[in-house]
Amino acid sequence: MTDPRDLRVSDSEREHVVGLLHKALANALISLEEFTTRTETALAAITRSELNAVLIDIPGLVNTETVPDQRLELRSVLSKMRRRGRWDVPNELVLRCDQSWCELDFAVARIPYQLVKIEFDVRAAHVRLKLPSESALDATALQVMNCRYLNKVRPGPQPGPQFVLSGKVRGGTLTITRPVALRLGSVMVRFPLKIDRVAEY
Repeated sequence: MTDPRDLRVSDSEREHVVGLLHKALANALISLEEFTTRTETALAAITRSELNAVLIDIPGLVNTETVPDQRLELRSVLSKMRRRGRWDVPNELVLRCDQSWCELDFAVARIPYQLVKIEFDVRAAHVRLKLPSESALDATALQVMNCRYLNKVRPGPQPGPQFVLSGKVRGGTLTITRPVALRLGSVMVRFPLKIDRVAEY
């Protein structure tokens, strides 16, 4: 019988562990140098025992289960749709908006994945994305046509989850921002003044 520790791990498991390491860094359980070293080890891990080795000395963070892939499709036609607060974010989102107003606020959402893919099928709609403070963004595969497009997220590596956008936005507006915020333990203070409790991943 194969020892569970010798089972090979998937990319989603590696990405989940990197997310746990980011949580440990945010809670001052490891240093930035340790975060970098352990992340490199996690991404190169082949077996579960190798992957768990980067978490074994951090209380409550041993990776005993795989985070399953999830897909969610959101639809809005001639209506208003909003997701905000501490909602559960899947690793794949499909956003279908037709002549609607749509807002996805990820600032304090629960995101157990290091990579979140969002596919757009948007026509003549007003769409706003609010990404977490330390997230990365890749919008190179997104097609924007006849649309007022405002992206306030600067490119570059970040320790938080990476959002990858694809699909088409035709007409309307698309605005992508990060909150102006200050994190105090489990509480995030956003400006204009708004206080949220930060989700534990």
